[in-house]
Amino acid sequence: MTSKTLQAFTEAEFDVARKLLAARVSTMLGRKMEEADWDFVYCHAKMIPGTDWSNLHIDVNHRGLGVEHKMLRITRSGSILQECGTTKMHPAGTRSIRIPNEFDADLAAANILAQYSELIETRANAVRESNDGKAADMRIGWLLWKDGLDEFLYFEVEMVKPRISDYYAEWNVTPARGARKESRSLWIYEKETGKKKYSVTTDAGVKIQPYFDVPPPSDKNLYHFKVQGVLVDGGLVEVWLTKSTAKYLELLYGALDAKTLSNAILAFNPEARTEAAKEFFVGEDIAVPVRISVRAYKRLWQIFSANSDEDLLQQFALNSGAISK
Repeated sequence: MTSKTLQAFTEAEFDVARKLLAARVSTMLGRKMEEADWDFVYCHAKMIPGTDWSNLHIDVNHRGLGVEHKMLRITRSGSILQECGTTKMHPAGTRSIRIPNEFDADLAAANILAQYSELIETRANAVRESNDGKAADMRIGWLLWKDGLDEFLYFEVEMVKPRISDYYAEWNVTPARGARKESRSLWIYEKETGKKKYSVTTDAGVKIQPYFDVPPPSDKNLYHFKVQGVLVDGGLVEVWLTKSTAKYLELLYGALDAKTLSNAILAFNPEARTEAAKEFFVGEDIAVPVRISVRAYKRLWQIFSANSDEDLLQQFALNSGAISK
């Protein structure tokens, strides 16, 4: 049974989220999208105090709203809207599951779904406790993101405890091959539709892999973000830059208006060298060296996941700037 989508953003919140996402992508230097990136965008767009992202607690817990964010990378070329109407599998819904030593597949599924229900109830209780014991609005937020970080889809559905009687299961055994050992997974199907809803695997640790349906593009609660190369009024393309890049271009060309920057790009000839051009560059020509203590440097790597020192300091600047404000 397809889960009903829920409104995640107002129109104003969606506009803020789109701009925040575009700005965030401009600082990522091509690294992959991470949960903390989306939590930052989501919480700031909805004016929800941010919390440290962790697998140990629900991602959003604010005034009775509980949201578990799940992300899936899309590598297929073309618009991400092609994914609408398809069924996807998330590689790791939760790892807080023990797989029982049970030969009967249905009994094993009942045990696992009961554990999953307990986990949902534990997180719902945490949301209720933070909201003076009032009702908890529990949701799963699905974010699909393109490899090139130019397009995203987001939607939310109600987080509900699975009713065990609605499912049946089968064991699936993959025989040993070469150096790979035999593996066993449990496939759990929905009785009403016959669709696979969960795959429970022991590969790299026990985990539930849920299957979910991407809504059609007509669904009003499906949010499509295009944040790179966006066509705007007047036949222009909106491009988001970091402040440092924007400042450098402004110093080079005197302004950042569409005409000045477009003319500079169109006139640029990478093969030509002016008399003023340098034959050789030194590092300080293109970047600024700064120094911090070894302790501080190690601390940054403990806090953030990054692919370079620049990426590391950008994340620090973004997060410390948000805190100082």
